[in-house]
Amino acid sequence: MSKQILILPGDGIGPEIMTEAVKVLELVNQKYQLGFELTHDVIGGAA
Repeated sequence: MSKQILILPGDGIGPEIMTEAVKVLELVNQKYQLGFELTHDVIGGAA
C-alpha cells in the first residue's frame, strides 16, 4: 500500500527546508520500504 505525500515548499526558507526533508523521507522510505509516493507542486509566492 502506497502513501501519497504532497510536497509544497512555498517561498521564503520553505524550498531549502523541504529539499532536506525530502532527502530524509526518501532515505526512510528506501530503508523501511514504506511505499511513499512524493508529488511536488508550488504554493504561495512560488506559484
